[in-house]
Amino acid sequence: MGKLSLPFVATAAVVAAPAHAQETPAKDEAYAVHVQSTFTLQSVLPFHAAYAGPNSLPSRGQTRETFDLTLYGGVRPWRGAELWANGEIDQGFGIGNTLGAAGFPSGEAYKVGKAEPYARLQRLLLRQTIGLGGGDEAVAPDQNQLGGRRAADRLVVTLGKISVVDIFDANGFAHDPRGDFLNWALVDTAAFDYAAEAWGYTLGGAAELWKGPWTGRAGFFNLSKVPNGEVPGRDFSQYQAIGEIEHRHSLGGHPGAVRLGAWRNRGRFSSFADALARAAATGAPPDPGPTRRMRSRSGFYVNAEQEASRDLGLFLRAGVADGAIEPYDFTDVDRGLSLGGSLKGRGWGRRGDRVGIGLAVNGISAVHRRYLAAGGLGILVGDGRLDRYGTEQVAEAWYDLGLGKAHLTLDGQLLRHPAYNRDRGPAAVVALRAHAGF
Repeated sequence: MGKLSLPFVATAAVVAAPAHAQETPAKDEAYAVHVQSTFTLQSVLPFHAAYAGPNSLPSRGQTRETFDLTLYGGVRPWRGAELWANGEIDQGFGIGNTLGAAGFPSGEAYKVGKAEPYARLQRLLLRQTIGLGGGDEAVAPDQNQLGGRRAADRLVVTLGKISVVDIFDANGFAHDPRGDFLNWALVDTAAFDYAAEAWGYTLGGAAELWKGPWTGRAGFFNLSKVPNGEVPGRDFSQYQAIGEIEHRHSLGGHPGAVRLGAWRNRGRFSSFADALARAAATGAPPDPGPTRRMRSRSGFYVNAEQEASRDLGLFLRAGVADGAIEPYDFTDVDRGLSLGGSLKGRGWGRRGDRVGIGLAVNGISAVHRRYLAAGGLGILVGDGRLDRYGTEQVAEAWYDLGLGKAHLTLDGQLLRHPAYNRDRGPAAVVALRAHAGF
């Protein structure tokens, strides 16, 4: 574990900051500054493992911490436009260096860990909103969102360095590892291989057309230069194209939404069959590097959320991707399903508290299984062999204690068949998360 002094000092500074009213201003904000800090301490308890490989979850148990401090600065350069920059200090490691499970247990753990704090510019984006009528609506000030008013029907164009899931696959009850679920398979659709460098960001743009209860979205983004790499592409020679349709509705007076998305990645990928054929010819474990060439990998997802009462919200996600081609930037899942919900604490006299529970099941194709069984390594998984395949199953529960602008969350997870391996696990993971922001 890295030094803890900076995380605790920074988090304490954010908690001690004065509370700011969140009332929607009558006029558009000209500028805004927001800050957040999150510290997560997470442990995997010792579990049974018949064997281990290069990408295995540590079966002897391990504790790791992560920390981030983010400054969000935004200005309105002209009418309808917002320019945002997010500078961030990061530090820490995920369990097993963020390896060992396709549904990795911490969305706060990047694929690159460092013991000492380091600074990065995570987002730099320009958003232009063009009103198309339909009346206007209030916009609450928030991180990467200036307060004011906007047209209900509108065209929104976003360009720059962003996270694809800032815009696509959003869900009001499971989409924020700083505030709700931690597991990757519950935060996003696990089979959605969205374009991202190792920290989760990329270069590109998206357009959203809002009309009544409908929204259509389309995006075009750079894949990382190499699979799971630290540097995003810049010339769109390897790219992702995405489309999503959202419909908002009301059931029994409670709002909900359904989103259907499809994506296509185009880049230098290997098929699992080619990697296995080369391994058979050379006698070495399968290595996808030499068999990568220009190919396409596609998939789709369904994403739904529904408020069931004023305190209870439910979510469901399902996704499928081409299991013949290696995943590129997110995680090793060819098909996945997740569902769950969160409940506010009003019923037991804790208005600021919340509790959540979620379940996820991840699977891979038959040829993907053969690749792992032969000793192949994926983005996050690879136990050196795979004698007995099993779908990876995740259960997560958390309790969030609201302390004004700060939150303290106790999180527990159970990973059954981590990395699709019946000979390892189940693995229990516990975490404590401290978050504050304004």
